[in-house]
Amino acid sequence: MAKKRILIIEDEANMRHMLEVLLGRSGYEVKTAADGQEGLEVIEREGFHFILCDIKMPRMDGMAFLKSATDKLDNTTVIMMSAYGTVDTAIEAMKLGAYDYISKPFKTDEVLLTLKKAEERERLKKENLQLKDQIQRIEKSYNFSNIVAKSKTMQSIFDLIKKVADHKTTVLITGESGTGKELIARAIHFNGARHNGPLVSINCGGIPETLLESEFFGYKKGAFTDAWRDKIGRFEEAHNGTIFLDEIGELPFSLQIKLLRVLQEEEITPLGSTGIKKVDVRVIAATAKDLGQEIKKGLFREDLYYRINVVTIYLPPLRERVEDIHLLTEHFAKFFNTKLKKDIQGISSEVMERFMTYPWPGNVRELENVIERAILLAPGNTLEISDLPPTLKHDLYPPSNLTPEGISSIKVASRILEKELIERALTKTGGNRTQASKILEISRPILISKIKEYKLG
Repeated sequence: MAKKRILIIEDEANMRHMLEVLLGRSGYEVKTAADGQEGLEVIEREGFHFILCDIKMPRMDGMAFLKSATDKLDNTTVIMMSAYGTVDTAIEAMKLGAYDYISKPFKTDEVLLTLKKAEERERLKKENLQLKDQIQRIEKSYNFSNIVAKSKTMQSIFDLIKKVADHKTTVLITGESGTGKELIARAIHFNGARHNGPLVSINCGGIPETLLESEFFGYKKGAFTDAWRDKIGRFEEAHNGTIFLDEIGELPFSLQIKLLRVLQEEEITPLGSTGIKKVDVRVIAATAKDLGQEIKKGLFREDLYYRINVVTIYLPPLRERVEDIHLLTEHFAKFFNTKLKKDIQGISSEVMERFMTYPWPGNVRELENVIERAILLAPGNTLEISDLPPTLKHDLYPPSNLTPEGISSIKVASRILEKELIERALTKTGGNRTQASKILEISRPILISKIKEYKLG
């Protein structure tokens, strides 16, 4: 570890030498100056962790030094020394930026102790700044600005998140796989009153049924063969925070009644225990299944469904919010350019057209994977159709029936092709003129004019 650097500003040669020897032996790298003016010249050239500065000195005293050096001491701790000290002097020195004050004569241990206290203060201050930075980065990662969307549907979802985030109300997030349900759950947690508490996620379909109960509620030592010690469950981990139950539709029927009791009573019983533990947990659940159909099949409890379905947030598939595709594409391209250390500078219009018309059965997750693959394998600095996976390389529509027979005018042929392209875009978007105009790269008023011109309804 590098030595801490310290500057001693002291006009008395004997005191200066004594401090230099003492601090050198204590592991510091020491420089000295005979007065404030010389001290200023030294800190112009070099940086220090600490400065020990006398107050009474010729040419420039310690107070004048403090005033002159303020803008150069951002990361330096200054400790003042004087044989003529008073409380008023100490207070004035603190106001000018000094950390502490030592009255002469002092014991060597007093100097070292003051420096150790200053080091501890600086360490704690640095850790505090790092923690604040980490918290800010976490919160920034999961606020609305990180959910890339501009469609009206997504904006209405953001409005709903703002309304429910501060409350303990149970939320059920529904939608196809890959639409970003966990991202919405994180946005609810980190934008709400519980953002300082834990966010615990558990995939109800990713853990064997025999282990789920112990994962949920924990267990006591000796509860079963391999229970060598006590283990807290996910609900207890989430105390004063949020638990996200992903794919709750996969939860075994036998465990659903126990989850219902937790939601109703706010208490758990670890396996092998006879006592109960109170938990304060906000529950957010998500599913790609139609729970109404699961109830009809006898696979999901109706009472649990109504308990978790207090507020429902439906995340539409990507094909229903085409206007977000361009924004998401740019976002993922920028992200993977950095991650993969590539230099993709553009995306061809053919690729964007294919992205806008492709149905994206895997939703946002599939788009993300396609762009990562394309950027990784692209030989040039522009993404082309040839860089896409086979499922996206071929046009989803059959070739046009337009043939040259019987057509003598380019103008007539252009009108036929234009009409066909508009029909395709309207079919693809379910008649949504705003989305169709984006696919066709024309304004909405022009599209409406063309629809009337070609009598497309």
